[in-house]
Parts: sequence; structure tokens; C-alpha cells
Amino acid sequence: MRILVMSDIHGNYTALLAVLKDAGEVDETWCLGDLVGYGPDPNAVVEEVQEIKNLTCLMGNHDVAVIGKMPLETFNGDAKKSLAYHEKVLTATNMDFLKMLPSKPKVRGEATIVHGSPRDPLWEYILNGLSARLNFDHFDTPWCFIGHTHIQSIFIKDEASDRVSLEQTRPDETIQLQPKLILNPGSVGQPRDRDPRAAYAIYDTEARTWTPKRVEYNVAEVQERIRAAGLPEKHAVRIAEGW
Repeated sequence: MRILVMSDIHGNYTALLAVLKDAGEVDETWCLGDLVGYGPDPNAVVEEVQEIKNLTCLMGNHDVAVIGKMPLETFNGDAKKSLAYHEKVLTATNMDFLKMLPSKPKVRGEATIVHGSPRDPLWEYILNGLSARLNFDHFDTPWCFIGHTHIQSIFIKDEASDRVSLEQTRPDETIQLQPKLILNPGSVGQPRDRDPRAAYAIYDTEARTWTPKRVEYNVAEVQERIRAAGLPEKHAVRIAEGW
């Protein structure tokens, strides 16, 4: 099967549409959470995601906060302002959808999927070899797909040497999957690897391959909506620069 793996849309409807168009026909879509937060279009994003066929969607930490299951004070000032706005404008139907999303890791064939990390699904960031090493024992599948950091990357565990290495993946360079790996498709709506293009990945279950992808979208249009909504200027600036 050809599977679209995406994460951290963060209220960026324009970026989401670009990813769905660029990915083309897929057999399934796996969304690793954080539909809301930061961006100007929470309702449009949630409604679009609900229409995706053969969808598995997880809950992210911003999703948990907006439905009232986590204090907004947990977040920094700018993130808190955006979440308060989303909490105010989200429709009841869209809130209900977010409330139904699972927060725990899910096993799908040879892959475990989770928002943050296998041992701390909502909050832990896997950013380096140490945090990756601490998580390899928390999933039994050959590979684990994570989001949360907004960085396209791959962590490789060499069972023979017991070493863990980090590599930043390159768009359109297909990776042949071998046990044991932790892979991140990056962020659709707010990349943080200095590449402002929307990020996602294609997972082929038969070929056992992972192909990181990037696609351009109209960033200026989203910036206008961020400012029109009165959201923090930081969120408008960063999506143009990928930080």
C-alpha cells in the first residue's frame, strides 16, 4: 500500500491542500496529530481531514489543549494565544472530532505511529540520539513514525553495535527501510528545519520504503490570514523561513 504520512498541520489549510494534491492517490493516510495551534484555519483543517478516505488520525498536544484536557498555561505565550483563539472559533462538530482522536500509540502493520514518542505520546520531543535511544525499547515494530518536532529526520539503531545515529532526510530520496528506525515526516503547516515548504512522507508497505517529500504553497496568503485573525506575528514570520 502507498500511505501518506503527515503531521503537525497546525491550522494551515493552504499547506494541507498542497500536500494532499502533491501526494496524489494513496491507499491510506496517517496523520500523527496537531491539527490545530499556531495557524489561522482550524475549522477548515479539521473539516478537510475528516473528509480524507481511509484515515488514521492521532491526537497531538495542541489538540489535547484545545479540547480542554490540558491547561493552556502549559504552552508558551504565543502558542497559548493561538490556542485560545482556536478554542473560541472551533465549531462544536469539529471539537467533537478532535475529542474522539486517540492519544496513545497505534500499531499499523510493521509501523508504530505516535505524535510525540512511544514512551510519552503527547509531550516528548525526539530531537537527538539520546532521546531516540530511550524510545527504541518502547515499540516492538521494525519502525516507528513520529511527529511533534516539525523536522524531517530519521534515527537509526544499529543492533550489532548498539549505536543510534541521526540523519536529516532529503526530499525525494527514497529510504529502504530496515529495522530498527524512528522516522519523522516533518510538519505540514510549520516546518522547523529551515525549509518553509510543507513536509510529508510516502510510506510503501510492500516495497518497505519511505520517501520524504516537500511542496511549496502560498505562504503569503496564510500570513495574511494569521495577521487578520490577530494571531502572534511570530507565527506569520516563521512559516516563511522554516524555523
